[in-house]
Amino acid sequence: MKRSRFNEERIIPVLREQETGAKTADVRRKHGVSEATFYKWRAKYGGMEVSDARRLKALGRERQAEEAAGRAILDNGMLRDVVKKMVTPAAR
Repeated sequence: MKRSRFNEERIIPVLREQETGAKTADVRRKHGVSEATFYKWRAKYGGMEVSDARRLKALGRERQAEEAAGRAILDNGMLRDVVKKMVTPAAR
């Protein structure tokens, strides 16, 4: 996936510029951002400070790590069950 050339430190000042009274079209043109991207940013980062955006990103990474750990635990449990069935002779 293509990496964005904008990060939170650059997005929030662009939004702040529009909030202070500049026309949206002028701000978008100045920074080379499409209308859809600008409104997507505004929905996600509108009213945030840079520190808030960093915290949001850190929480997302933490959630991903927790999900990966959960998947690993489930995989490990399934593998143990499979090995147990293979090693233990079937009772007939």
